[in-house]
Amino acid sequence: MGKAKYKDLPDLRDRAQAGAEISVRATPKAARDRLVAEDGLLRAYVTAVPENGKANAAIRAMLAAAMGVAPGTLQLIRGQTARDKTFRYLG
Repeated sequence: MGKAKYKDLPDLRDRAQAGAEISVRATPKAARDRLVAEDGLLRAYVTAVPENGKANAAIRAMLAAAMGVAPGTLQLIRGQTARDKTFRYLG
């Protein structure tokens, strides 16, 4: 088995309900990948650059890992080029 890619992710399995929309505040080019849940707001810090959707893909993968679902079940519906993003869980 391989080493876990992310450490210390919050448990977001309760948000894995079909049709649920998850809002995330993104910070690309961070020092390390991490996902922080505070006061009902999710903040995603990723080391990926915001070019050609690399940061969006990294956020989607990290969010999926925290939710315990496959990355393909999360769809970016708002915020393709913005810091505030909304994902929909397809279930």
